[in-house]
Amino acid sequence: MKKKKINKNRTGSNSFSHGIIKGRLEITRSGMGYVIIEKDGSDVMVKPGDFNTALNGDLVRVKVTKQNPRTGKREGKITEVVTRRQTEFIGYLQLSTNHAFFIPDSDKPMPDLFIPLSSTMGAKHKDRVVVRMVKWEREDKKPVGEVIGVLLPEDRNDAAMKELIAQNGFPLVFPDEVLEEAARLPEQISEEEINRRRDFRSILTFTIDPVDARDFDDALSIRFLSDGWWEVGVHIADVSHYIQPETVLDEEAYRRATSVYLPDRVNPMLPETISNELCSLRPHEDKLCFSAVFEINQRGEVRSCWLGRTIIHSDHRFTYEDVQEIIDSESGTYQQEVITLHHMAQKLRKKRFAKGAIRFSSQEIRFKLDEKGKPIGVVVKESKESHQLIEEFMLLANRHVAEKVAGIEVNHQPIPFPYRIHDQPDKERLAPFMVFAKKYGHTFNVSSSKAIANSFNQMLDDVVGKPEQHVLEQLGIRTMSKAVYSPKNIGHYGLAFDLYCHFTSPIRRYPDILVHRILQQVLDGKVRPDKKMDEKCIQCSERERAAMECERAGNKYKQVEFMQDHLGEILDGVISGVASFGFWVETIDYKCEGLVSILSLTDYDDFRLQEDDFCLTGRRSGRVFRMGDKVTIRVVAANLDKRQLDYEWVIKNDNHKKEGKKQKN
Repeated sequence: MKKKKINKNRTGSNSFSHGIIKGRLEITRSGMGYVIIEKDGSDVMVKPGDFNTALNGDLVRVKVTKQNPRTGKREGKITEVVTRRQTEFIGYLQLSTNHAFFIPDSDKPMPDLFIPLSSTMGAKHKDRVVVRMVKWEREDKKPVGEVIGVLLPEDRNDAAMKELIAQNGFPLVFPDEVLEEAARLPEQISEEEINRRRDFRSILTFTIDPVDARDFDDALSIRFLSDGWWEVGVHIADVSHYIQPETVLDEEAYRRATSVYLPDRVNPMLPETISNELCSLRPHEDKLCFSAVFEINQRGEVRSCWLGRTIIHSDHRFTYEDVQEIIDSESGTYQQEVITLHHMAQKLRKKRFAKGAIRFSSQEIRFKLDEKGKPIGVVVKESKESHQLIEEFMLLANRHVAEKVAGIEVNHQPIPFPYRIHDQPDKERLAPFMVFAKKYGHTFNVSSSKAIANSFNQMLDDVVGKPEQHVLEQLGIRTMSKAVYSPKNIGHYGLAFDLYCHFTSPIRRYPDILVHRILQQVLDGKVRPDKKMDEKCIQCSERERAAMECERAGNKYKQVEFMQDHLGEILDGVISGVASFGFWVETIDYKCEGLVSILSLTDYDDFRLQEDDFCLTGRRSGRVFRMGDKVTIRVVAANLDKRQLDYEWVIKNDNHKKEGKKQKN
């Protein structure tokens, strides 16, 4: 078991006490700033007058000017803005005869933007608008911006989603020069390019995607070989053929680093002409791919893997539902090939778990939306064998690509490469969970990392269908480290892979584009080590986290919007979290989470948090609210601005559902 590296003093470390340091600025609501240092997580306090045009979330360089010798706390001044986290903002326009100013909606202090009258896009006084900051020199008192969109009052949902995207540092629109460069990319594939590639157009190939997918970045080909083995090709859209380094397209893709998926839209990493047209593996069209081609048998044994650029022609577009029906009924279009792939995938899956992969699965929901984006229903997304079919072949390709690159050195040094890594569990975080799990009869063997994984899997098998299933799954996931990108490979614990990378989704993830480029250099024998790989991995990991936060906030907004139509209803739910100020409940029917404040419980008892038992306990009655417990709640408030649901605990009785419907009416 790896020992945890302990940061003894968050406020300073000897190696970074003085000089100019790079980090990310975090501004508090009071206006004080702290630059969080990338190297060790320490910080440098910066007063508002020393921000030097930096805004919240910007990557900056800060000069340390003083340090408290007793506490180690440091103060400094920002000397340079390296990269802006956010350049587009939502707020209100103040328009006068001679000038205009933009007042941003933000809980973080920031200056108003000066808007030239020629850049208002026809917006009127007090209109809600989207503004892009175009210039802010040190000598300018105010940053200069331009209006790039006007938000109509009736489009509240659209404005809310755009605000979430902008707040998390993702551009809402592509700059003109990016769109122009994308428009110049050739639609036709030249014979010269075809001749450089392995041709799969005559081999059965198909895609399997969600029913509402618009971009298809992976396809599978399959053909039977004469000796009882099969050739299975994992074909990935060759985005790196079109997105060349040091172009404005590449710079914009790197800046975004990922697409963002909200309930009613996708904020893409690449312009639609690339993601939905040029690179999308649409049926009955020739497409350029980067492929991993395996010779594999029905036992999931791989005897060879070929990697390289290809051209394909997809014969059919399947949805996951189509494939699941073929698996269940053993009949349908290309049934033999689909069922063969299914059997292979299940064998690969079984082997992966036997090696120590963890079987965590989280329940996902999506909202049914009307034509204006308003949620009118909730659908629980299940992972079935059709999803596992694609998942296992993507994992197989990702692993083999990582193994190929890891086997090459340049000047006796490993190639800088964006590995996808996942650290082993930390014993300190695992200990309280083990104590809690033991109360339900589950014991953990911590003698090795594989033993811990086996203990997790045994617990997950044992709790299926039991009341404690949800709480143990959720708490177990929280004990895990987060997967990130890094040039320093430590393996992927959750998948039980020694080497792993992301190769299979270059339309929506920038690290995959980096992987394609490096892999081609390896295949050509002309590797050019990227000295900035560490910085690029940090950028991709940070943008991934921001996208996840944005997606969570978008889902929460839809939950609140949906529950506005259920105010006053009494519903059954499960306690999904506890804190000193109350507990969270996820409703069983709608999967919407809200807070039961401890203040609303004072009429019943004085409740106190028991941290080691993940519960609130009444001092007089002994009443316990524990994670995983089923409770009954009333929906009392749904605040869209705060994305917050408030519930009240009610004592369940036989007529509670009838009462709820009556109150709603």
